Amino acid sequence: MTVLRSLTGLAAVLLLNSVAWSQSELMIYPNDGQDQEQQDKDNFECYSWAKGQSGFDPMSPPMATEQPPQQEFRQDGVARGALRGAAIGGIIDGSDGAKTGAAAGGALGGMRRADQHHREALQQQQWEQQQAQQYQQNRNNYNRAYAACMEGRDYTVR
Repeated sequence: MTVLRSLTGLAAVLLLNSVAWSQSELMIYPNDGQDQEQQDKDNFECYSWAKGQSGFDPMSPPMATEQPPQQEFRQDGVARGALRGAAIGGIIDGSDGAKTGAAAGGALGGMRRADQHHREALQQQQWEQQQAQQYQQNRNNYNRAYAACMEGRDYTVR
């Protein structure tokens, strides 16, 4: 479930960035009067060559390059903290201490759990950003290789 949620998050990040990426797509103009058939042939051959050179295929869906961060072992929450606090408070000061200990333990347990959630969310966000940056770098390498190939066949690439 966690892996699915992580991959869904990555897909969302990549989808949001796809608007910017699609605006940076290459524009190709034939300089030597190449007809449409020749342009299609050159386009396919340069696509294949650039894919081989960069190891990136712009036609395949984005894939994560590494596993998402693992969830931490669950720390104490409010209920466990309250039970521990009540037990310790009860030993020290009877029923009044148990009430005070339960309140303090519950608050501490809740804070620990909230802190854990925050750390996990931050790790997830960093992982998603790293994956998006890696995708963009691979895409740029492909675009450079593709542009070099097309320019070598007498096209203007912008």
